[in-house]
Amino acid sequence: MSTPRETELKLECDRLDLAALGSHPLLQGDGEPAAVRSTYFDTPDEDLRAAGLTLRVRHQAEARIQTVKADAGTGAAGLFDRPEWETSISGDEPDPAAFADTPVRDILGSAKDATLAPCFTTVVMRTERLVSHGDARIRATLDEGRVETPAGDAPLCELELELESGTPGDLFALAQALSETVPLRLGALSKSERGFALRDGRLSAPSKAGPVVLPADARAADAFRRIVMACLRHLRLNEAVFLAGRDPEALHQIRVSLRRLRSAFSLFKPVLAHDPRAESLSQAIKCAAEPFGRARNLDVFLETTLPDEMARRPGEPGLPELAERLAADRDRAHAEVAEVLTSTAWRSLLLDLLSWLETGPWLTGAGADPARDAPARDFAADVLERFRKRIRKRGRHLAKLDPEARHRVRIAGKKLRYGADFFASLFPDKTARKRHKAFTVALSDLQDHLGALNDLATAHTVMAGLADGPPGTAASGPALFAAGLTTADNEAQTGTLLAAAEEAHADLLDVKPFWR
Repeated sequence: MSTPRETELKLECDRLDLAALGSHPLLQGDGEPAAVRSTYFDTPDEDLRAAGLTLRVRHQAEARIQTVKADAGTGAAGLFDRPEWETSISGDEPDPAAFADTPVRDILGSAKDATLAPCFTTVVMRTERLVSHGDARIRATLDEGRVETPAGDAPLCELELELESGTPGDLFALAQALSETVPLRLGALSKSERGFALRDGRLSAPSKAGPVVLPADARAADAFRRIVMACLRHLRLNEAVFLAGRDPEALHQIRVSLRRLRSAFSLFKPVLAHDPRAESLSQAIKCAAEPFGRARNLDVFLETTLPDEMARRPGEPGLPELAERLAADRDRAHAEVAEVLTSTAWRSLLLDLLSWLETGPWLTGAGADPARDAPARDFAADVLERFRKRIRKRGRHLAKLDPEARHRVRIAGKKLRYGADFFASLFPDKTARKRHKAFTVALSDLQDHLGALNDLATAHTVMAGLADGPPGTAASGPALFAAGLTTADNEAQTGTLLAAAEEAHADLLDVKPFWR
C-alpha cells in the first residue's frame, strides 16, 4: 500500500490581498468561510519534531480530524510534497489507534516519555474551493487568522494550492496567473514550523543556511532540486526578517543564500547543460540582486571597518561625521534592497525559478541524461575534485596575485565550500566525516583571509563614492580626511593578510579530501 502524499504550493500575502484573492475570478467556486482550530502535539522532549513529524488535531464544526505529516527532507520553500495521514477521531486529544499505521507509533514507542501535550494552536477562518486550471483540479485554501503560542501570537495569511489531480505545471500556472494581480510570496514555513519558530523566539531572527540532507541513492537531478529548494527557503526566511526591520545580518544571509543558489547552478552545470533556461535564470538572479552588494558593503564598513578605525584613532574629529554620512548612504541602500524584494519582478522571478525547478526541460526532458541520472555521490566526487584543482591552480603564488586574480580564487573557494556543505550527507562514514570537518575548517580559514582582503577592496569603493551622491550629501573636508586615514590604515594590513592567505591555501591542499 502506497503512502498518501500531499502536493501543496504555499503562498503568503497580506490580509487585504487575501481578501482580494477571495473574489478573484480564477478562484471562484463553492465554499463558505469556516472557523478552523488546529492544535499541535508533541512529547516533552519533542521527539516527533526531531523525527520530522507533526501531529495535530483539527476542530472544524463538529468534526475532529487527526493528521500526521512527515518532512520529506527537501527543505521546502513554496512547494511542499510530503507524506500525510488523516483520520477522523471522536475527541480533542490524539487517538493512538488513528496513528497506529504511521511513523508516530514507532517514535513514541522509543521515547523516554511518550506523553503527548499541546505545543501551540492555529486559529483561522478558512475558505476552500475546488477549482480547475488547465487539466488540473486544484483545492484552493485561503486561511486568515493567527498562530497562538505561550510566547505570543502572530498573524497568519496564506493561500494553499493543493493538487487534487493533474500535473504540477498547472499548479504553477495558476499561481503565476494569480500573482499578476495579487502580490504573492513563496511560503517558507509550514504552520507547524511557524508555530515552533514563534514559540522559540526565532520567527523574527535571521537564519543561517540549514543542512542539506541527500538520500544515499539520490540522482544528481534529485540533489540539485533539494539544494535549490534549501537555498530558496534560506532566502525567504531572511527576506521576511529584513523587510520587517532592515536587519543587516538578514541582508547578509540573503546574499549568502543567493551565492549558494548561483553556486548550485555552477556546480551542476553538466546536469543543466541542455536547458538554456538555467543560465538565463541564474543571470536574472544576479542582475536583480545587484543593489544588495552596495548595501552589504556599507553594513560591513559601518559595523566593522569604521569601529576599528575609531578605536585606532579615538580623537580623529572627522570619523563621527564620516559615520553619519555613510549611515545615510546605508539607509538609502537598504531602501533600494527593500524595493527589489517587494517588487512584482522579484516575486515573479522566484516563482518562475520554483516552477522551472519542478517542471523544466532539465528535469522532464525525454530520454536518459548521463549527468542528470548519475548517482549523486559519484557526481559530487567529480565536482568537488574539479573545484579543488581549480583552487590549487588559481591560488599558486597567491601573495603575488593582483586583486582581480585573488577575487577569482575567492569565488572558486566559495563554490568549493558550498559544494562541501551541499554534498556532505553523501559521505556519512566516520572517516569521511572527520575529513570533512578538517577540510571545511581549512577552507574557512582561507575564505576568512580572502574575505578580509576583499573587505579592504570594497572599503576603497565605499571611500571613492564619498564625493558623489544626491545634492547636498557630499562629504565635508574633515570626513574626507578621515576617509583617507581609514584607507591608509586598512592598506597597511594587506601584507599580513596576504601572507596568512597564502599559508591557508597551502594548508588546505594538505588536507585529505573527504570524498575520496
